Amino acid sequence: MSGVRREPGGDGARPEARAFEELLRELAPQVLGAIVRRYEQFDLAEDAVQEALLDAAVQWPEQGLPDNPRAWLITVASRRIIDQVRSEHARRRREESVAVSAPADEFTAPAPGDERPGGQDDTLTLLFLCCHPSLSQASQLALTLRAVGGLTTAQIAGAFLVPEATMAQRISRAKQRIKSTGVPFRLPPEGEREERLRVVLHVLYLIFNEGYTATSGPELHRAELTGEAIRLTRAVRRLLPGDGEVAGLLALMLLTEARRPARTGADGELIPLAEQDRNLWDHRLIEEGVKLVSTALSTTAVGPYQLQAAIAAVHDEASTAEETDWPQVLALYGVLSRIEDNPVVELNHAVAVAMVRGPRAGLDLLERLAADERMSGHHRLAAVRAHLLEMEGDVPGAVAGYREAARRTTSLPEQRYLESRAARLS
Repeated sequence: MSGVRREPGGDGARPEARAFEELLRELAPQVLGAIVRRYEQFDLAEDAVQEALLDAAVQWPEQGLPDNPRAWLITVASRRIIDQVRSEHARRRREESVAVSAPADEFTAPAPGDERPGGQDDTLTLLFLCCHPSLSQASQLALTLRAVGGLTTAQIAGAFLVPEATMAQRISRAKQRIKSTGVPFRLPPEGEREERLRVVLHVLYLIFNEGYTATSGPELHRAELTGEAIRLTRAVRRLLPGDGEVAGLLALMLLTEARRPARTGADGELIPLAEQDRNLWDHRLIEEGVKLVSTALSTTAVGPYQLQAAIAAVHDEASTAEETDWPQVLALYGVLSRIEDNPVVELNHAVAVAMVRGPRAGLDLLERLAADERMSGHHRLAAVRAHLLEMEGDVPGAVAGYREAARRTTSLPEQRYLESRAARLS
């Protein structure tokens, strides 16, 4: 490849592998968006981009970064599509003519006049494409997590609490649906944007949650996912600066991410909110998040992301766990539970009730939640019940609850934490 830039040092010294991984993660949705926009073939584009990313992962550490990494990936992915189209004689004339009319050498960085309307890049257009109304909501979420968020099928299945095979079929059907309906690669019209935006925000919320508390594996955090979710949410906010829920979601992410440095110990063990060293929190993110949610609440209609951000702000602004304004947290959860039918919200609401009215009041709310099939077998319900039983003084019940929660979780840090709580009480 021409135009390759060697890294500083004069001898082609290799940068850290993680730096390449982070760059490829950042570029992947941008490149996929550009290829889908040019060829309008989602499946072909995704396969070609994956091959280009693999080539980059092998070549860049050896040869150095190209002058324009994004253009390099687009060029390589485009050539893959051209090769596929030319070799598959069953392809229709339209597909072949699109490939032949766009030589790979023409793929460079966007020209000054090639920016998308409204300042959004191809990544945002890709987000809205994945949330097209021709897809079911479950398919919208799954496809966006796969194509834009870069999550594996197993991780997405964990987020949705369904078997991996079920999720793989769902993603495959979503791709075929986009292909068969000929969805154009462009931003939705104003009349559709609000509904599609709601799904986009939920997807970004799920990506952030998967990064902040991984559903499985040895690590509690996946910082690349929380970083990507924040980056994409900032991009959506640039597109829609007056939307209160976009601001609320970004604020929620920032206020939550601010605690990450204090959330694990030296050995990677989980440290609960009440025991964290708040001096380690990122107060720059807290300040930005508080400003965002305060402005949104005072200038726009109240929505669930704004309320969750307001709750996070109450926690973050308390100098110690003891100074947390739990009555205010309870009031905010009361409003949130009335507008959001979400078992996780109800679970957190029960904790706030326990902190204000006592553990028995919180446990009574959990009984109702145990009948909800979305939450009945989840480890977090067992963990919260154990915590409230511990507060009430029921040590045997708390130990049994922590052990049950540890058996149910697939996250090793959470499992170790829950087991340690049970051991400490035993």
